[in-house]
Amino acid sequence: MSGKQYLKNKIPVIFVNLMGMLALALFLFANGNQLQTVLFIFIVWMIILIAYLSTAYNMRKRYLNKLLDMTKQLEERYLIPEIMTIPDKADDQVFYQIMKMAEKSMLEKIGDIQNERKEYKEYIEQWIHEVKTPITAMKLLCENNHSTFTRDILAELENINQYTEQALYYARSEHTEKDYSVREINLCDIVHSAIADNKYLLRQSNMTITIDNIENIVYTDDKWVRFILNQIIRNAVKYCTEKPVLHFFVIKRNDSIILSVSDNGIGISKSDLPRIFEKGFTGQNGRTRKNATGIGLYLCKRLCDKLGIGLAAYSENKGTTIALSFQINDFVMGVQG
Repeated sequence: MSGKQYLKNKIPVIFVNLMGMLALALFLFANGNQLQTVLFIFIVWMIILIAYLSTAYNMRKRYLNKLLDMTKQLEERYLIPEIMTIPDKADDQVFYQIMKMAEKSMLEKIGDIQNERKEYKEYIEQWIHEVKTPITAMKLLCENNHSTFTRDILAELENINQYTEQALYYARSEHTEKDYSVREINLCDIVHSAIADNKYLLRQSNMTITIDNIENIVYTDDKWVRFILNQIIRNAVKYCTEKPVLHFFVIKRNDSIILSVSDNGIGISKSDLPRIFEKGFTGQNGRTRKNATGIGLYLCKRLCDKLGIGLAAYSENKGTTIALSFQINDFVMGVQG
């Protein structure tokens, strides 16, 4: 609150005091008082008025600044009435009651929304688990009746299965701490598992896969990392060239183990690269491929942030490298050494 604004709000008070001074001056002159006496009374009155306004302004400013500071420190700022003291002034008490009613209404609304989200999330998870049953049955039927036609169907079933997995992980990504289990895993095992998850899709695209020596141990959740690798592999297939190649390799750098996945696809433009992890962003490539949703890499970034895994992308208009950086402490480095 500025002093100028405070004085503007106090104009009626100042005006009443000035009128009172003028009336008193006329009264004193009418009773034969000297000019010096009237001026002395005016000066005393003005000093008292200025002292009152200054004191009231400083006290009000401190009170409001304290409220602002408390509000800024709150994560849910609508809860400010809970930590406020009940004000002494009558008009402040009215505003306090209004804030309490607004807080109650907000909490009720948030509770309703949270219940709706919980019910919707439970429905999505239940639906995904139910739909996996016919997907698995169709996959078994196709595997027991090998032909070119069934191989194409198996590739599409992998697509459907990956989309359902994406929906499931998206629903769970808000509270990953309730679902992940950090343990020792071998990067080689998890890479081969992710490749197996997409074997028909990779075969359909004639993808050549090369894997360097990646016998490295990290501590993370294998299920969530496997899902992230699945998204990276699917993107490599989606934006591949005529003779696609997918290369997995590991680099050890200081206290990190970096698992990189490189392809020789169409790449990512320099202008799009900083935004590829944004929700819904598809970029120039997404405009040419109509099935792009901009969810896959966004979800990868969200899960990596939750798991403490670094995620970066590199591209020079042709080919893309996605790097997953796993932090290791001195104990793990000693074991691996």
